[in-house]
Amino acid sequence: MTDRVPVLRIGDVLLVSIQVDLEDDTVMNLQEDLAEQIVARSARGVVIDITAVEIVDSFVGRMLATIAAISRMLDAETVVVGMRPAVAITLVELGLSLGGVRTALDLEKGLAMLGRGDAGRP
Repeated sequence: MTDRVPVLRIGDVLLVSIQVDLEDDTVMNLQEDLAEQIVARSARGVVIDITAVEIVDSFVGRMLATIAAISRMLDAETVVVGMRPAVAITLVELGLSLGGVRTALDLEKGLAMLGRGDAGRP
């Protein structure tokens, strides 16, 4: 059985909090589920929280970039939040720049990047 990552809605933003090991099938299912949810819920933004992710490989790194590209095609902006230093180092060492994917240190800052939340308010 393949794990599926839940996709939650906060207003017009979809929140994906990855709490499982990212196997190839899990990432492929997430890509499909997220694309369907963006359209079904008319989402304008996607936040992918990878705080719990300790290990990534080149496939997962490419899929994050692909998910962001698909979201852009469906008129939703993607922000990846909570990246651990070791994950960032691994992605750079693998030569993956996650082109087109915006990143933020945490969920609050990620929502602020999408114009949601109160992180930018005094």
